[in-house]
Amino acid sequence: MQTTPVLKDLVLVGGGHSHVEVLKRFGMQPEPGVRLTLISRDVHTPYSGMLPGLIAGHYTFDEAHIDLGPLASFARARLYHDEVIAFDPQNRRLICRERPPVRYDVVSIDVGSSPDTGVPGSAEETIPVKPVSSFTRRWDAARARILAVDSVQRIGVVGGGAGGLELLLSIRHHLLNVLLREGRDVDRLSFHLVAASEQLLPTHNARTRAKFMQLLGRYGVDLALGERVVAANADGVRTTDRHIALDEVFWVTNASAPAWPADAGLATDDAGFIRVHPTLQSVSHPDVFAAGDIAAVDAYPRPKSGVFAVRQGPPLADNLRRALREQPLKPFKPQTDFLSLISTGEQYAIGSRGQFAFAGRWVWHWKDRIDRRFMDKYADLPEMPAPPRERLHGALATLHDALQTDPMRCGGCGSKVGADILREALASLKQPAHGDVLVGLGAP
Repeated sequence: MQTTPVLKDLVLVGGGHSHVEVLKRFGMQPEPGVRLTLISRDVHTPYSGMLPGLIAGHYTFDEAHIDLGPLASFARARLYHDEVIAFDPQNRRLICRERPPVRYDVVSIDVGSSPDTGVPGSAEETIPVKPVSSFTRRWDAARARILAVDSVQRIGVVGGGAGGLELLLSIRHHLLNVLLREGRDVDRLSFHLVAASEQLLPTHNARTRAKFMQLLGRYGVDLALGERVVAANADGVRTTDRHIALDEVFWVTNASAPAWPADAGLATDDAGFIRVHPTLQSVSHPDVFAAGDIAAVDAYPRPKSGVFAVRQGPPLADNLRRALREQPLKPFKPQTDFLSLISTGEQYAIGSRGQFAFAGRWVWHWKDRIDRRFMDKYADLPEMPAPPRERLHGALATLHDALQTDPMRCGGCGSKVGADILREALASLKQPAHGDVLVGLGAP
């Protein structure tokens, strides 16, 4: 329950990696006078670090997803199970698919990215990994199709980065295990990786690339490197050089941004991602913040990766508080290089950082401990007391004190109706004036 008047509205759009940390921190230290609202298309938000393990069969659905219900309750936040489809920054309103517009004083956007459908046929004939929340459902359907037949099945992944490799190897591990358990022919499955880059993992060091090339060779994965896909159809994909016959195609190329931020007039980069300062504040709208894949930090361009979204959570929470209190914001500088632990389907992983590479089962178990520790942070939620009025800061304290001295603000039950609708309804009544009614139809 809100123990102080609602002075400002903070709205979080999307339940991404940064926003789950904001919810946790606002739950641990509530901001008096601030009403927190989360609008999320998915009530169970997937953790991208555990997606390959979920596909491979190492994790259950619950182990790889954060339940936003208990987390929102812990943060004393309203949770709207809906999707923002448009944005009205002039009137500070978010337009949702199912519910009425939601007003905000400060808004933060962490909705991830969308599949890049610029290649003809990719939207209809492939299974995009983004958004991750809908991918798991599509994977279940593809898995059922593959296992329902005994004919040859050619499974392809488009994308030569870490995401494409992890997905291909996880799919391979899962399907082969199922066929082996059922005593069925595993040789009917073939696996293919198609990438526009001339080499795998172009952002990683040569040692890491060599380890994966050796692994893929041992597994018999067919590689088509330096071949950009220009079209997808029901029979596979067409590259600049040839047609590659595939029965199932998984799309793990660079993702794109949803259209509504740019349509609303927010400053975006060439790909449509919201441009932000190092404070994660929009460069064009001071009351708008963005983090995760949807954000493009002008001063520190980085690849779209869950590791950056996780790291942005704490500074985002701090700067949202500062914006609500009208205090100066603090810049955040992301690391230039980071540790990558890339799983290989089975409980084995290859690590990469800078010029170093290492591999083994111990690397997978290390990754598993890191991922489980991250998930435990949002499952083990302590009971927190409500914040006292004395914790109000600056502008919030001024607003709070003004509410205590103002005349009665309630206008009766009619005030629960929007002002325009109420005014039109009362104007149509044409009731005679009554001398004993001090505030009535003439002054709605």
